[in-house]
Amino acid sequence: MNNTLFQLSELSFSFPDPRLALNDPDGLLAIGGDLAPERLVNAYQNGIFPWFNEDDPLMWWSPKERAIIELDEFHISRSMKKFQRKHTFTVSVNQAFSKVMFACQQQRIDTQGTWITNEMEEAYNRLHKLGVAHSVEIWFEQQLVGGLYGVMQRHVFCGESMFHTMANTSKLASWALVNWLKRHNGAFIDCQIMNPYLESLGAKAISRNAFLNKLHQPWPKIDLATMWQPQTLDDIYD
Repeated sequence: MNNTLFQLSELSFSFPDPRLALNDPDGLLAIGGDLAPERLVNAYQNGIFPWFNEDDPLMWWSPKERAIIELDEFHISRSMKKFQRKHTFTVSVNQAFSKVMFACQQQRIDTQGTWITNEMEEAYNRLHKLGVAHSVEIWFEQQLVGGLYGVMQRHVFCGESMFHTMANTSKLASWALVNWLKRHNGAFIDCQIMNPYLESLGAKAISRNAFLNKLHQPWPKIDLATMWQPQTLDDIYD
């Protein structure tokens, strides 16, 4: 197979084989199309994700190496466990999706710029309303202080971004997500691209082929509607 950059049509939601992605830049598979819910769902189902800046065309990626967190390999330090016990946090899912996504956008604008454009924000809020995109929220004294959001496809949670306004609360959100996935027979978390922060949480890099094989493995059916019903997660760190 030859590595090729594809131009997507707005008339079809299909994608080329992700293994055809370019080597340079690593993983760039296609440009164009749109952020319609059907296209986004199809992308995640095939190990592809959108990533582009404000003035760029829509770009779709499937890099040669993929960062994932195996649920049983998630790392929580003793100091983090002590921090969690010391403070009284409330953890919830899908109670403040739009606020979490906005906070992720603003935190990155303030530090390094962001790929969470207004177009992306609108698209993922649509996915949330359709029951495809979900958030984990961390509350302290009734204030939203941390969280993350992503897309759940069958048994895999595809993480998109996280934020914190209080130290360690993005880690608390990740820890809660791992335990919530374990409770509901989830498989693993797709973190897309490795970085030192993810590595500190136990993420590892696997090849594109290994990732696609894991993504398409049969897995016991999960009642996603019940799992992601807006709710507070009691005793999630036990």
